[in-house]
Amino acid sequence: MTEATRRTPGTPCWVSLMVHGIDATQEFYGALFGWEFVPGPQQLGPYVRALLDGKEVAGIGQLPPDRHLPVAWTTYLATNDADETAETIRCCGGTVAVGPIDAAEAGRMAICSDPTGAVFGIWQAELHHGIAAAGPPGTPVWNELLTYEASAVGKFYRTVFGYEAEPVVSPDVDFLTLHVDGRPVASLHGVGTELPRDRGPHWMTYFEVADTDAAARLVTELGGRVLRPPWEGTAGRRTEGRLALVADPEGAVFTIVRSAGG
Repeated sequence: MTEATRRTPGTPCWVSLMVHGIDATQEFYGALFGWEFVPGPQQLGPYVRALLDGKEVAGIGQLPPDRHLPVAWTTYLATNDADETAETIRCCGGTVAVGPIDAAEAGRMAICSDPTGAVFGIWQAELHHGIAAAGPPGTPVWNELLTYEASAVGKFYRTVFGYEAEPVVSPDVDFLTLHVDGRPVASLHGVGTELPRDRGPHWMTYFEVADTDAAARLVTELGGRVLRPPWEGTAGRRTEGRLALVADPEGAVFTIVRSAGG
């Protein structure tokens, strides 16, 4: 069992990546974030959990050779009942692509998408409660949905997970912060036509780093790409930091951030 505790429904609790070359991917993230790896549940094929200082922070799995799916980080949202949540997702116009299925004794999961096509997972924890460390460099620290219009898809997420949504009141910004039990846990950012055509709506994972510029250079040295060079801005949760948008060698896109005061 991890040191993490069961999350309140709707709270992002895990991030996972399905790739074609699991060994090379472990080398990339091990070098970038200092992760070590241990075997995880094998229900969907080879799968490892990434550890930072012995604490579980992410998962990486192997795609079947005949599955030519986009390689992307997937955000998992906590639920107390994966089957009930999956049915609610269907009733609200979303799709359940995989599951719900048991992941050995770790928990029960499903892979879903919202009405705009953004993919996310749901996780009903049993022995595995999710991310056991968040904050230090090498850990996921925020999750944000990039979509066409935040308010429209926000109704879906509020209905399914019971979020309280805090909008940014501005004619120039389409942004909602999702709250669980009064605290911010994720955000929805409507970017309209600025959404990449080759990706569509998608969840973005932010990983903390000690030095954004150095980490961006290391991404390139390790065979990845820098899609947007480091800039000063807000890390989804509207806290200041230095960020860069990058992709691993298989094309999985993520954001690295040195949070202000971190």
